[in-house]
Amino acid sequence: MDAQRKSTSRRLPAGRKADLAAYVEEVGQVTVADLSAHFGVSIDTIRRDLDELDRQGALVRTHGGAMSASEGPGRDRGLDVRLRMQVPEKEKLGKLAAELVDDGAVLMINGGTTVLALVRALRNHRDLTIATNNLRIPAEIPPSVFRDLYVFGGAVRTITQATTGPVSLAMTSAGPDVDIRADIAFVAVGAVDASGYSASNLGDSTMMAEMIQRADRTAILADSTKLGRRLFAQVTALEGADYLITDAPPPDDLAAALAAAGVTVICD
Repeated sequence: MDAQRKSTSRRLPAGRKADLAAYVEEVGQVTVADLSAHFGVSIDTIRRDLDELDRQGALVRTHGGAMSASEGPGRDRGLDVRLRMQVPEKEKLGKLAAELVDDGAVLMINGGTTVLALVRALRNHRDLTIATNNLRIPAEIPPSVFRDLYVFGGAVRTITQATTGPVSLAMTSAGPDVDIRADIAFVAVGAVDASGYSASNLGDSTMMAEMIQRADRTAILADSTKLGRRLFAQVTALEGADYLITDAPPPDDLAAALAAAGVTVICD
């Protein structure tokens, strides 16, 4: 064992965990075996450290290792990883969004993990009509909440467990599409800046844009880590939405742009 490893192994657990979190942040994504070798401690010790650091939000625990919580803003991650990122923030967004929903309303909801928090927050609502491309929603929402639940067809993106395709429904497989409207669309996006709302995938952004066009009101959901950023595919300009639901006040320049666009910011 070299001098550096001996020094590392003698450190108190708190110091090792801080070093471990910093190392994962620097490297981006690592395995348990790599961390065990790097820090000179057992695999079981590394696993316990990673579990605790994941609970603290210092990193994201993955199968067989960990990844930086801030790795690659806007980069597509597997759903199992994203479900464990910014959990308290997403739950807050979901509760705030649910306050905009009246019983009996017609909703459109897009894919992603942020809107799943909204779905959980709707458990006391009744008689909703929900149309979505999110394949997780049918399993997440209690049957008592909705009157009708529709899932849009199209190609399935396994990384997001959602479909991409036209926002349309047909009465029969051979029949024409039915024109559909919603009282409110809830659209979780990957980034928000002064130019508008954006996503990393073109198919996703196209579907989001069509949901917005078919809704009387639109609420954008984006936690504060997504503010002040721009991704590959624009969904719509700022004025295309009525509300921005987030977990912290936007930066001053973005707040001014949102106000000028007539967007109500809901964050508390």
